[in-house]
Amino acid sequence: MPLQLDAVTEQHLAHQVDDLATEFRGIFSRETIERFVAESLDQFASTRITTYLPVLAHRFARERLQALGQVEGTIAKTVPEVLFVCVHNAGRSQMAASLLTARAGGRVHVRSAGSAPAEAINPAVVEAMSELGIDVSEEFPKPLADEVVQAADVVITMGCGDACPVYPGKRYEDWELEDPAGRPLNEVRPIRDELDRRVRALLAELAPADPNTRDA
Repeated sequence: MPLQLDAVTEQHLAHQVDDLATEFRGIFSRETIERFVAESLDQFASTRITTYLPVLAHRFARERLQALGQVEGTIAKTVPEVLFVCVHNAGRSQMAASLLTARAGGRVHVRSAGSAPAEAINPAVVEAMSELGIDVSEEFPKPLADEVVQAADVVITMGCGDACPVYPGKRYEDWELEDPAGRPLNEVRPIRDELDRRVRALLAELAPADPNTRDA
């Protein structure tokens, strides 16, 4: 059943398309951008709070367009691209992505996705990350998009089986960690800390820090 949107939401979406058309002028046509936004809306059709739909559609469409531009060579890659994938994109992959982003300081670019995205980030994960001074409260579970996988140099999976497509020339790893879903904060912390250890090791391989600077 097509998603029914009110006039205000439709207007917000039109503004989002305008913004993306300006950002990607000369790279993607308006028709392509409208299609990506429409597909994003379909992906988030089960979202209960429709007020957030324009924001979610804009952010997800923008991420996919950036990835597609990298795949097609119209947007340059300046740093390694890392993609973290788990089932719901509400716990492990979100923690790993935010940890690597925080530790890398711009030396890598990070994305995350889920093979079956949840509706929201696990609250215990938000709290556990806040203890490290990392705010993930504005993040949202995202579907696994093919162009995002193609744009990645390294794909890290966590418990999502064969859901992630495999492309030649990419580095794939599967990290076996407990799922924080349904676990209290004291059980989420060890998962977070193990992810942090692995993320630091990955970063040291992909983009070693300048010896004159100190990692966070």
